[in-house]
Amino acid sequence: MYLLNQSVNWLLKQRLTRLQHSIDNPIEVQETLLQQLLQKAKHTQYGKKFDYSTIYTTKDFRDRVPLCTYEQLYPYIEQILQGTSNVLWPTPIKWFAKSSGTTNDRSKFIPVSTEALKEGHYKAGKDMFAIYIANYPQTELSQGKSLAIAGSLYTNNFCPGSDTKYGDVSAVIMQNLPIWAKWISTPNLETILLENWEEKLEKLAQITSHENITLISGIPTWIYLLLNKILANKQTINIKQVWPKLELFIHGGVSFAPYRDLFKSILPPDMHYMEVYNASEGFFAIQNQPRIPDLLLLLDHGIYYEFIPIEELDQPAPQVVDLADVQVGKIYSLVISTNAGLWRYQIGDTIKFTSLWPHKIKIVGRTKHFINTFGEELVIDNAEMAIAKASTLTGATISNYTAGPDYLVPGRQGKHEWLVEFIQPPRDLAAFTDILDRNLQELNSDYEAKRYKNLMLEAPTVTSVPQGVFYAWMKKNNKLGDQNKVPRLFNSRKYLDDIHQLLQTNNYQTS
Repeated sequence: MYLLNQSVNWLLKQRLTRLQHSIDNPIEVQETLLQQLLQKAKHTQYGKKFDYSTIYTTKDFRDRVPLCTYEQLYPYIEQILQGTSNVLWPTPIKWFAKSSGTTNDRSKFIPVSTEALKEGHYKAGKDMFAIYIANYPQTELSQGKSLAIAGSLYTNNFCPGSDTKYGDVSAVIMQNLPIWAKWISTPNLETILLENWEEKLEKLAQITSHENITLISGIPTWIYLLLNKILANKQTINIKQVWPKLELFIHGGVSFAPYRDLFKSILPPDMHYMEVYNASEGFFAIQNQPRIPDLLLLLDHGIYYEFIPIEELDQPAPQVVDLADVQVGKIYSLVISTNAGLWRYQIGDTIKFTSLWPHKIKIVGRTKHFINTFGEELVIDNAEMAIAKASTLTGATISNYTAGPDYLVPGRQGKHEWLVEFIQPPRDLAAFTDILDRNLQELNSDYEAKRYKNLMLEAPTVTSVPQGVFYAWMKKNNKLGDQNKVPRLFNSRKYLDDIHQLLQTNNYQTS
């Protein structure tokens, strides 16, 4: 064990050296990576169409290759799903990550190449451990097992003759884990990849409550459900009594701000937290400093980045900049070209840079998940910060929430409606609403202008919904699983009305 730990530590230190190189030479690293991607893909169907073999500069790339959405790239992806090779990427694509389709109503199938797994997700996994060990040299992480809540795999019914497979990205990653990662993980793959989420959570709780867990990872909402099941089974109130050596929670997928106090109530006070930014399309960033939430952008993990300023998004030919020209504090829509054949792909996420040396980012939201019915341009970043402040000041803890417009009617201006599921209700819901409203005004000048003297927007309404409502809504819409998240903001009443209908039927359960 000693020799194994020494070997692992040596390998992880090599990753820190590589990370530092990309921090010190970000532009060079990204430009070199782009040329490597183009050279490898120049004989693919897509590479021949846009003559990759004669693209020598980042400007050539921007001028020659069009920006694309999933819908625009889908005709090529469909060919790969049916077994055609050398379409977007030269090496065979056998796996696809099924996305819940947060930018549209249908599922998306994202190609996952061997390179994307090895040079993206698994390399980033090594980076996480390297960063953590550097920050906490006395760690005993390797003395126990890691527990990750993963999604599910599905049977490919697109083309009977094709051997392509698909699943939630976490399930695809778990299915293809390298030996070193499988050795430290628990429970077995059969349990982790169960398709029935209620059965999966029950079995995870039963099995892992008897294991020595030192690391947990996953989306906060699902991890919280699992931990509560374990606590109920063990009839205790703190997970430290079940897993005494637990020290690290790696989380991502949603903002952790509304959940921080919730987890502090059931996790040990000396718990360490690390946020990551990964998705079906790749692994993008890692929190590399404790207590500083900004995320280090990963520049040598098979992804070339471009950025569209948020104000350019609706333009027919938007301005696009690369890493050399980004500015701190400005909101950008993320564009990626990857070692799985996504070329100038608009992922639908918005980020802003908090630092350029090194390049650190903060996730702001989704290009389609915002409220702008009244010109207020409210984004998820605003919502998460404001609702966290309101919770802290009123003693509330939140399980889930969603918000959308309440359209103007004769005699009343429009406003926002929030449906919130509290674990611990606020001492005063009216005060919670007022603090939420005032903080949104402080965070967003457009929202503040529309709220001025109720000029365009009245004060928001916040409705406390019973516990279990959001879980029941996710189940009703077949969205149970770690890849599915409650939409925080939406620019119509689609989700609000659906949840109201569920409330009227009283068809929900306590989770």
